[in-house]
Amino acid sequence: MYALRQFFISVLGAKADEIVSDELVCVETNTETTFYTNRMQDTLAAYTYTLVEQGTLTLNYNGRLLTLHRGDIYIYSPGFQITIVSGSPDYHALCLMADENMTLTTPAIRNIIRAAYLPIVEWGEPVVHVPEPWFGRLWKRMVEVVEYQQSSHRFRDEALRTLYTLFLLDLSDVQERAVGNHRYSERTTELFVGFIRLLSIHFVEHHDIGFYASELCITTTHLSRIVRQVTGRTVVDYVNQMLLMEASWLLQTTNLPLAVIAERLHFADQSSFGKFFRRMKGVSPKAYRSQC
Repeated sequence: MYALRQFFISVLGAKADEIVSDELVCVETNTETTFYTNRMQDTLAAYTYTLVEQGTLTLNYNGRLLTLHRGDIYIYSPGFQITIVSGSPDYHALCLMADENMTLTTPAIRNIIRAAYLPIVEWGEPVVHVPEPWFGRLWKRMVEVVEYQQSSHRFRDEALRTLYTLFLLDLSDVQERAVGNHRYSERTTELFVGFIRLLSIHFVEHHDIGFYASELCITTTHLSRIVRQVTGRTVVDYVNQMLLMEASWLLQTTNLPLAVIAERLHFADQSSFGKFFRRMKGVSPKAYRSQC
């Protein structure tokens, strides 16, 4: 999957020297620039947080339309499919993008993963409304990221990671206030978050539900029930979506033979990989590569 630097260079056409951090980037977005999001479908290995200042943005999430308004924050996590449908002429937002590898190695990983997925657990969608004064606080954190990006601070990367942690703590505070009475038990939420964290690390090597259930010290039936209860999706859905993202990226950015890609993604052989990709994407791996 595209890391942040690769994404900005390959998809957005940015110059390498324009990207000051490989780990954290915050940019202003409008309707025109937001449509670039559709080009990163299935390929971006980053968590993104889009905070709307004005206007509206409509997107397709899991087959249903969501419209964002001022004060809404939309959270994208690797493995989830979204498509931007439309935006108002006055749409304006800040978008904070955090590299997945950096995210998974930060000491605040539990808070980050929880903040990314709690809205899905509680409301079935990755959107939270941020009222004042918390909106101003989150907006300020994002502006600070922009300022540090543009500075010559000797400890810029460390400062950016600290700002990311503070941003996630502020976001978690907003979410907890919005939730009130939790829809699911703390145990259910923790198990779901634990599964997502394991998936991000192990999806290439482990396609089977047994591995994730074992790591969480629960049965496969219990894990299946939790994931379906919280999201309406299955464990296999999640694993397959992550594999599809990685496969799409490899087909777009490398000339590796299909047999090598199949082996790298731990499919039994090229044939089984081809059947998987065609079923998920609607075209063969070869045809998809020729379209890129």
